[in-house]
Amino acid sequence: MSYRSILLYLDQSPTCDARTRAAIRLARRLDCHLAGLAPTGLLDLPGSPGATLSDLAALAWDSLRDEAERAADRFRDACVAGGLRSAETVIDEAEPAASLIAHAHCSDLTVLTQADPSAPGHRGARAVVEQVLLYSARPTLLLPHACSPQALEKIGSKAIVAWDESCEAVRALNDALPLLQQASAVEVVRWNPPRPAAGEPAVPRLDALRQWLAWHGVAADMRVETTSIDVADALLSHAADFGADLIVMGAYGHSRWTERVLGGVTRQLIGSATVPLLMSH
Repeated sequence: MSYRSILLYLDQSPTCDARTRAAIRLARRLDCHLAGLAPTGLLDLPGSPGATLSDLAALAWDSLRDEAERAADRFRDACVAGGLRSAETVIDEAEPAASLIAHAHCSDLTVLTQADPSAPGHRGARAVVEQVLLYSARPTLLLPHACSPQALEKIGSKAIVAWDESCEAVRALNDALPLLQQASAVEVVRWNPPRPAAGEPAVPRLDALRQWLAWHGVAADMRVETTSIDVADALLSHAADFGADLIVMGAYGHSRWTERVLGGVTRQLIGSATVPLLMSH
C-alpha cells in the first residue's frame, strides 16, 4: 500500500504556509502527487432586484475568487521552490468542508491544520475540521497549529497507534501504513482494556496485530496502559515521553438526534494535540 495522491487545503490562514511546506516534504518523501485545493466559499446574501445589492454581491464574489487565486499562486510557487515533481491546483466554488470531502474521494490523504483558538474565525475553521473528519471517506492528517516547521520535517518517524479494536482504529491503522512502514519506531498502545474473563489473555489479539503489522513491513512494540486521568491527556503525555511525531487513531463520532458529532476524546485531541494526528472515521 502507498499514497499516490495527497490533498492539501489552501486558505488565507496564517497556518497555510507551514501546512504547505509540510505537505510538500511529505509528498516528496513518498514520491506522490500533491493537489492544492482552494475553495472560494459561498456568499449568503438575500435576493433583491436592486442593482446596488447585486453590484455588492459581484464585488464580494470577485474578492472570494481573488483570495482563492492568491492561495493557489502561493502553493504553485512553494511547489517549484520545493522541487516537487507532480502537483496541481484546484479552485473550487464551494464551501471548504464540502469541497474537501468531495475532492478527498480521489486522493489518499487529506492534510489540514488545527483551528487556532486565538485566531479570528476559529469556530468556522474548527467546524471545517470536524466535518471533514466525520464525513470524508479518506484519512485526514491534522497538523498542530503551533508546531514549528522543524517539528514537521519527518512526520511519522516515531509513531504511536491508539488501539481499542474498534472499526475506526482498524481503519486508521490500515490508512497509516505508508507512513508506519517508513517509521523508525512504532508503538501500539491500548488504554484501560476491559477486564478479561477467567482464562482469557489480558489483551487478546495484540500478538496477532503485531504479526499483521510485521507482514506489512512494520515492526511495532505493543503496550497496555491504565490511567485514571482523561485518556486524551494520557495519550498526549505518553506521546511526549515517547518523542512521537505522529499519533494514529480512529476519529470517533455518535449521533445526537439528527446531528452527528465527534466523541469527547476526538474533540479534545483535535483541539489540543501538539503532534500531528492521522485520523480515520
